[in-house]
Amino acid sequence: MPLLDYYKLDIIPDAWLGIWQNMEPVTFFEEKLNLYPAEVEEVKGLKDRKRQEWFCSRYILHLLSEREVRGACLKDEYGKPYLENSDYHISMSHSHELTAVIASKAVVGVDIQYKVEKITRIVGRVLSDSELEDLQKIYSLDAIHVYWGAKEAMYKIYGRKEVDFRKELMVDTFEIRNGRVRTTGRIIKTELRLNVRFVPRY
Repeated sequence: MPLLDYYKLDIIPDAWLGIWQNMEPVTFFEEKLNLYPAEVEEVKGLKDRKRQEWFCSRYILHLLSEREVRGACLKDEYGKPYLENSDYHISMSHSHELTAVIASKAVVGVDIQYKVEKITRIVGRVLSDSELEDLQKIYSLDAIHVYWGAKEAMYKIYGRKEVDFRKELMVDTFEIRNGRVRTTGRIIKTELRLNVRFVPRY
């Protein structure tokens, strides 16, 4: 299926987001992508759904670039994807058959999620005391997904493994209006203090 959504983000310079409903067999993407040697090695260890998601995300990324010859999409020592020889930052996310990819000259993170009841299980593990207080005022399944998506995006922006979601990834107070949210947050690590803006969409 073609891109479900493809647009330029208005709050980030030179940023593009693509969302794909992944219903095709993996061969659909394999036939369209010429892989670099490092990518071939990475794909060898992937099977079934993970392999399909990998190819889908790289295909979206190539479409976003609007280039005839695609650049290599590699991973750094922490497993964070990057484009070789490019000044664009990238991030990818998968949920069920949906795949989202963002590319920007600013550091970015993306998270895509189906709305599910079971997400309520993670509230106590990922929200700070102040966030839990805020959540009680606006409690809804949508609000929990906003918190989780924002923290997942910040985790990808930070790009390293060890992060305390309750203490080091903070989301500010927000309201949900007509299915849209704009809020801010902070990544608070010893070596990094970074303010972040979010644009959740439904």
